[in-house]
Amino acid sequence: MDLYPLTRPLLRCIDPENAHRMTISALKLGLVRRAHRPDDPILATNVFGIPFPNPIGLAAGFDKDAEVPDPMLALGFGFVEAGTVTPQPQPGNSGKRLYRLDEDEAVINRFGFNSRGLAAFAERLAQRKREGRTGIVGANVGKNRDTADAAADYAAGIEALCGVADYLVVNLSSPNTPGLRALQARTEMEDLLIRVIEARRRAARMRLPPILAKVGPDLGDHELRDIAEVAMKNGIDGLIIGNTTLDRPPHLRSADRNAPGGLSGRPLMTPSTACLSAMYQHIKGAIPIIGCGGIASGADAYAKIKAGASLVQLYSALVFQGPALIGRIKADLAALLRADGFKSVSDAVGADHR
Repeated sequence: MDLYPLTRPLLRCIDPENAHRMTISALKLGLVRRAHRPDDPILATNVFGIPFPNPIGLAAGFDKDAEVPDPMLALGFGFVEAGTVTPQPQPGNSGKRLYRLDEDEAVINRFGFNSRGLAAFAERLAQRKREGRTGIVGANVGKNRDTADAAADYAAGIEALCGVADYLVVNLSSPNTPGLRALQARTEMEDLLIRVIEARRRAARMRLPPILAKVGPDLGDHELRDIAEVAMKNGIDGLIIGNTTLDRPPHLRSADRNAPGGLSGRPLMTPSTACLSAMYQHIKGAIPIIGCGGIASGADAYAKIKAGASLVQLYSALVFQGPALIGRIKADLAALLRADGFKSVSDAVGADHR
């Protein structure tokens, strides 16, 4: 039985950030029901040389400090991404920084990489490894707000997490850290990627975990082409498209629609998928893409896959539909794949371009 419709009105009476903290606490205490249905075999896929039980992932931002990766995997996600984590602890931005846009099924946040720091984050993931817990967990790394040498912060994060995360992400596109999105420019991105790949080489003993770059959904075609060329030239293993947006579509109805920060949720589905589709055409399947932004149904996940995503991620839709959404997306995606004659997720990747 899905109890979220009963608890949602209570959560709506609580400040959004406090409601999120309560959710993390409930997950840590085991108060959120596990998914018991096994994944449909058609959803299994292999990306970056890693076997995923299903392509539906939890996006970074929900579990910033790697506190609940295993409870989230238990809800049915095929993988979870913790972070964004910064080398040194920092509080993030002050004041109100999370807004629910109920009428639009959207969220605006201006957290600014609030983080307890890399040491605690890495130790939690290391403890998980020592205890033999399974399931695919990625780590998303960023820079401290006042760091002048951004690449040094990213390299530190990559080096510290190489042995404890299944894949690593450099977040170059959050709109809430001043100057961060400038790292998506060709020269800056190339310098940063060279340094993080060297950090991975120094840290990795045997297996080199994949490194991905997370870029925004607001990029023009010239910028997308530059990113594609830099990524392929420098050996990046994949891209995540996209992050939150500063854009405010005119059809937003909620009272907080003009609040400061990055917008995520349903309004991001169309622009982020268009950006994903354009990037897929630039890279021509050379490296995998994870599609993120606006997914709230199996049809949305399927649209991202056909546009070129090998895997997909969601977060904001959980705020409005609860954890039962994960199972619904997987069931609907499996049905859609079969209806169109596909034997696997990988067969459908980029189908819109064929």
